[in-house]
This record gives sequence, C-alpha cells and structure tokens, in this order.
Amino acid sequence: DEFISSPPRKTVRFGGTLTEILLKYEKGDTTDFELLKHQLSDPDIKDAQIINWLHEFRASVAYLTKELEQLVNILLKLPWLRRSREVVEEYLGFLGNLVSAQTVHLRPCLRMIVSHFVPPRITIREDDVDISDSDDDDENISENFDTCHRALQTVARYVPSTPQFLMPILVEFFPFINKSERTLECYVHNLLRVTVYLPTLRLQILELIIEKLLKLDVSTPQQDIEDAEETANNCASEEKSTEEGLFDMEEDEDRKGNKVSPSIERMAHPLAERLDILMTILFSYIKDVCHVDGKLDISNTKDLYRDLVSVFDKLILPTHASCHVQYFMFYICSFKLGLAEAFLDHLWKKLQDPNNPSVIRQTAGSYIGSFLARAKFIPVVTVKACLDLLVNWLHKYIDNQDTGANAYCDVALHGPFYSTCQAVFYTLIFRHKQLLDGNLRKGLSYLQSLNFERIVMCQLNPLKICIPSVVNLFAAITRKYQLVFCYTIIERNNRQFIPVVRSGTGGDLVQTCTNPLDSFFPFDPYILKRSKKTIDPMYQFWEELSAEDLENLKKPIKKGTSEDEDDDFLKGETPQNDGVVEIAPNSYESNTRSPVSSIGSPADCYVPYPL
Repeated sequence: DEFISSPPRKTVRFGGTLTEILLKYEKGDTTDFELLKHQLSDPDIKDAQIINWLHEFRASVAYLTKELEQLVNILLKLPWLRRSREVVEEYLGFLGNLVSAQTVHLRPCLRMIVSHFVPPRITIREDDVDISDSDDDDENISENFDTCHRALQTVARYVPSTPQFLMPILVEFFPFINKSERTLECYVHNLLRVTVYLPTLRLQILELIIEKLLKLDVSTPQQDIEDAEETANNCASEEKSTEEGLFDMEEDEDRKGNKVSPSIERMAHPLAERLDILMTILFSYIKDVCHVDGKLDISNTKDLYRDLVSVFDKLILPTHASCHVQYFMFYICSFKLGLAEAFLDHLWKKLQDPNNPSVIRQTAGSYIGSFLARAKFIPVVTVKACLDLLVNWLHKYIDNQDTGANAYCDVALHGPFYSTCQAVFYTLIFRHKQLLDGNLRKGLSYLQSLNFERIVMCQLNPLKICIPSVVNLFAAITRKYQLVFCYTIIERNNRQFIPVVRSGTGGDLVQTCTNPLDSFFPFDPYILKRSKKTIDPMYQFWEELSAEDLENLKKPIKKGTSEDEDDDFLKGETPQNDGVVEIAPNSYESNTRSPVSSIGSPADCYVPYPL
C-alpha cells in the first residue's frame, strides 16, 4: 500500500503524459505514440522507467480499447518477470486493472502468462551461428513460476469466466513431446498447480496431461525400451572394461569406487525418459492431493478418484496395449481398499453390460484379471468375491449359449466370455497359493465349487482362445489340485488348429496366431526407473518357477490330504518377472513364456513352411 500510494520516481522520458499521447493519437497525431512504443520496446529499459509507465497505464486503462491492441501487446511483452519486486507488483496491479476494465484483452493476457510456464530458451551465437539453444537453468525459475500463478489468480479474481478462456490456451501451449525433458516437466507441473486454485479445470487438465502421456506411452513399446536399456548397458560395460584396461591403478580404482554414475536413474530411450519424469510428477500430484498433513483425506481422495476414473474411461480403456500410464489408477486405488473395490466394481459393470462395445468389455476383463493378480493391497477375501462374480457370470453365459446356434468357438461372437475366462485363469495362477493358504481342505473346497471343469469343457472351448502361456500354467495348477484335467482338450485343440500359409519374399511361412483375443495384461511389470519406485512396493512380481516347483506341478496332490499338511508348492512365494517357464505334464512338453511376458499383443509366430 505504501508503494502504491507513494509518487513514482522521476525518470528520463520523452513526450507528454500518457493521457496526452493517447488523446493526440485519437486525433491522428502519431508522433508521440510511435515514440512511446519505441521506448516500451527498448530491450535496455530500466526498472524505474517500467514502473513509471505502468503507473500511468493503470490510471488510463479506460483508453486501452480494442483499437490500441498493438500497444497492449507491447506492454504484455515487457520483461517484467526477471525484474525487481517493485516492477513485479506494479505489473500485477496493471494486469488486474486491464482485464477488469477491458476484458477484450483477456486472451492476450492469459497467453502471455501461460507462455512463461516453461523455462525461457537461451541461444548462444558465435559468428552469427546458433551454437546452443537450451533451457535456462536460472535459479530463480521456481520463483518466476510462483509469480506467474499469482498473475493468473489475479486475472481469475477479476474475470470469473477466466477458466473457459484459459483451457484452450493451455492445450495450445502444451509442448511437443520432442521438446526437452525440462520443458515438459515444467509445463506439466504448472498445469497441475493451476488445478489447485481453479478446481473447475481439474478434470480437463488431467485429461490433457494423460492424453499427452498416452501418446508418449504408445510411441515407446516396452520392447523398444528394453532394447535401448540393453544397448546402453552393453556400451557402458565396454567403456568400463576399456577404462579398467587403460587405468589399472590403485588411485583410479578408488576414484571409480566413489563415483556415482549420473545415468543410473535415466532411461536410455529418450521418450521413455520423458514419460518417466512426467509419471513421477503425476504420482506426486495424486499423493499430495489425497494427503493432508500426512493423513489420507477421504473427501479429496474420492473427488480425485472420480476425475481419474472419468479420464480412464475416456482415454485409457479404449487404448490398446499402453504400458505405463494406466498405473495412475493402480496407485490411487492403493490408498484405500474401498477405492480398489470401487474400481473393480466399475470394471465389472463395463464387462457385463451388453450395450458396451465388445472390445471395451474385453479390455475391462483384462484390467480385472491383471489388477487382481498384481495388486498386493487387494486381500484374498476381495479376490474370492471377484472370482465368484466372474465365474457365476461365465456359468450363466454357458447356460445361455452352450446349446444354441452360436455354441461354437468364435472370438467375434464370444469375445467378452473369453476375456473373462482369461481373467479368471490369470488370477488363479497368481493367487492360488493365497487361496489355499492356511486351510488346504477349505481352499480346495472353494476352488472345486467354482466348477472349472464345466467352463473348460463347454462348447465355447476357452482353452483354444486364451493365451497359451496362461493356459499352460492354469492347466498345470488345476491338474495338481485335481480341479480339472485340461491336457486332453489342449491336445485336441492343437490337432484341430489349421495353420495359415502366407507367401512372402523370403518364402512361404506358416502363421500361428497365439493370441486370437489380441488381449494384453495392462498391469504387466512397470519398467520406468524413477516412477517404478512408487509402484514396486505395492506390486506383485512373478517369480520364475524353480525345478522343484515344476516337478511338483506334475504331481497331483493325494486325495484325503490332511488340512494341516503343508504342500511344498504352497510354501513358495506368490507368483516375479518374465521368464521361460517349462511345464511338462505327461507328453505335453512346451516352452512358454510366463503370463507377465505378454506385453501388448504377443507377436505372431512364424515358422518356415517345409516345401
């Protein structure tokens, strides 16, 4: 208040007062007006000059109509952010006066503020050639962002309709994915800050961010990320061996021992690196919104959950084979069991609703199976409740379809049924030990009550459609506990399978489609280095089966086993990580990858056709 009421300091300037200059301009005398524009555009303009001019402009905003848009644009380009506190405060006051008196300038003001949501670019020239163009690492950048948000709040306070004009500008200014990590990081961080004081925009801003993350995700298949990491590791190993060969000295060894490689946290794939940074920011935002003073705030969490589910339905569910972005639902559901159950219920309604497109129903089934299998925070009682729902639905489906005209194996007709079968099989593979833990007889009684035999033996033949790795492990587990013997059907399916011959430049090939459902497991292992630290503690990894476990899978348990008798197979950890699992029941020797390996759509198997 003292600053605003005190007279401005005298500075060197040309022309009359601002009011006189603007009145002359209206009468056609543009000399002083052009001089004014020149002074305001001077790159060496001093703080005192800026304060003096802004003070006059604040008193003359009534003159700044649409006709003076060019002058307003010059004012909006003033370098106010990196100036003294007095300049910043005067400029914020000017913005408030301008938008309240002349709302026609609202959009340019918003565009100016949003343009400062990313670090300025610093270009270094040498002999008229740009040799560097990078983000400015100014230590005051955080303070500048704070000031931008103050400016935006000032404008929103004077113009209540600001949010509806702001959102298209936020979309327009979102950096391209090939921009630097720092640029994307700052912009997304600032977008999320906007949701704190403009909560009506939260859903739209989350949609915008997750849509961009999804584009990054589908542009970086998991195999590409793993290949890039492997290549980087090989290069690092070669460099290390060369270095050790050249500098095999004690002091060098000490130096190397103390050195921490800066690349440990970085992803080798550039797009994966961007995605990793942005997912870390999103996880931090979810945690901060849902927790107040370190404690879970139920109201905030429910509100955010609703927004995220809405985004999930609109963007994630219709997107095939995304690898990482969907984990925002996994993360928020870990805060409270009620959220996980609400998410499962939401997916269940999607799955059983015949009005939904078949592909959406199938994807919902994939999410249910993957979520039940992978989320450590889901207790066995919830797993059993979900299995009851899914299996009962399967039996009703069989009741309705198994004797009609459509009672034959066809993905196009029965896609949701097969997806649900695969979800049940997949869940059993990961959770069977927990289901049987403690009381073997009671656990077996529960699994027998699910009547897997009827599902497996029905005319719709789900074992023919589900992914072979899932089928093989399910068959081994159900055989061990004498729930159902699947191998006769698997052998029959293999005999009935008709390969498709394709001719190409390399000769004729036999195409074996191992994934007719084109299904995927959305919560397969998360491999982004920084953000995986958030997910790993609550994530159930697959453990590669030991030789002893494989041997145990071949041996059925004896009927009449005491409920107190421990089974060797039950002592192991619950299903970690991709790996080749060899299961050899009877004559069915098959090397298959574990279910967690089926990232996206497993590639078709091409076998040279013998001529």
